[in-house]
Amino acid sequence: MPKKRRANGRNKPAGARGHVKRVFCEASGSMVAKDKAVKRFLVRNIVESAAIRDLQEACVYDSYTLPKLYRKVYYCISAAIHSKVVRVRSVEARRIREPPKRMRPTDKKEGAKKP
Repeated sequence: MPKKRRANGRNKPAGARGHVKRVFCEASGSMVAKDKAVKRFLVRNIVESAAIRDLQEACVYDSYTLPKLYRKVYYCISAAIHSKVVRVRSVEARRIREPPKRMRPTDKKEGAKKP
């Protein structure tokens, strides 16, 4: 039977280790191997955007920056596809192992370098 993926959807080299610890899927609650799970790092403001201005006006300190919420989220493959975190790729596109190019906003400051 032909193999669909080089490492069977896992992120470990062949013969590397036997078992990998499991993590909970964020969406479905199922247990999925940590190297197979779709991993995303969420960075959010603790306060919602509507209340940020009110808090900054009421704050005693002038240059106080609100802390952020950092969280690593794991999804099983089926939940990640269903919630559109990742997309199904064609057979040729599955061979591409490098991540897609990230679109970042360009800084228009004096010291910023242009690529």
